[in-house]
Amino acid sequence: MLKPQPASNGGVLRCLPQDTLRWGHGIVEPTLRELREDGFERPMIFTVEPLLLSTNRDILPHLNDVSGVISDFPPHAPDTAIESALGRCILTGARSIIAYGGGSVLDAAKAVSHFHRLRQGRYLPIVALPTTLSGSEFSHYFGVTETSGLRPFKRSYAERATVPKIVLMDPSLLTNTPRALLLSSAIKGLDHAIEGMRQVDIDHPHAIMAAAGASKFFDVLGRWPSKLETKEAVEEGAVSLDDLLQLQLAAWQCYFYPASVIYGLSHRIGHILGGTFGFPHSVTSCITLAPVIRSCEGRYGDKLRMFNSPGESNPGATLAAKIEGLVSHLGLPDRLRSFEMGLSALPEISDLLRANYKKEVADLGEDADRKLDALLKSLW
Repeated sequence: MLKPQPASNGGVLRCLPQDTLRWGHGIVEPTLRELREDGFERPMIFTVEPLLLSTNRDILPHLNDVSGVISDFPPHAPDTAIESALGRCILTGARSIIAYGGGSVLDAAKAVSHFHRLRQGRYLPIVALPTTLSGSEFSHYFGVTETSGLRPFKRSYAERATVPKIVLMDPSLLTNTPRALLLSSAIKGLDHAIEGMRQVDIDHPHAIMAAAGASKFFDVLGRWPSKLETKEAVEEGAVSLDDLLQLQLAAWQCYFYPASVIYGLSHRIGHILGGTFGFPHSVTSCITLAPVIRSCEGRYGDKLRMFNSPGESNPGATLAAKIEGLVSHLGLPDRLRSFEMGLSALPEISDLLRANYKKEVADLGEDADRKLDALLKSLW
């Protein structure tokens, strides 16, 4: 007999103005050829240096009237790079952006679109060709690292009109992504699913989709081969293109309703580690997610059971252990000291969190200041 579930306390679903999200094998070329018909004119291509060869081979031949290619996008979207790209878009008369890359490229595209609106009176619509699994292409959130202060600081924005209008999920986009980047970005995708539960109930659409996405991630990543780079794993048959597509769909499901959720302490620690201390964006969740789940278990309560097998007790601890096991299986870094960070940096991280993210720190419950210091030390 089914156990009766508690009645819903109600909820809110906020959707973003995305036009088309398309997935499948071989969809990049035909979609790019149709962009002009969809109103995307004079695109500026945003990418990074390692993807220039594939940009020239797989992207440019299918486009017309391209205004240029910009590939100088350092991690964490520093304001200097955003200002340079914005100036180039204005100078060339770009009217849209094709963002081909990972989270930093997507953040840069959204930031330039936002500031183009402030400077020129119109947003630049974005087409996203994501090469990682963090899910920035599904959201209106982006970060810009401010570099003019005593220390860099990654400022968060939420601008609905900057969400990419078209997103393409083709497994071919992932085959050249370095193993460590691809797999760590999947842990960031899990972070979206789990911390997205911070302010919603288990009957919210985010919860339902996130549970499905997390299940896909655990399934595919749990079978992932050791050591092989992504392209080698595909060529040797250890990973199939359908596996890669399932990861893309998992990232989407984990981040299906980003306008309806507010993320927590794992994300905020990650912003500081990345923007201020230069950690790779995707790897921060490998370090922070499991310990934050344990430390903030009281904030989430029984809701985290949806990410575990039926009947599991202590859902937060069980989920944290699953994530730690997955990170270990994939050979990803799980401590701050893996990046030569000393204990002396922890007080500065703590001060930045207290000053900028008070609500998220409060998720630790009573005696949050002491618990925060203990949490950060456990990350080291």
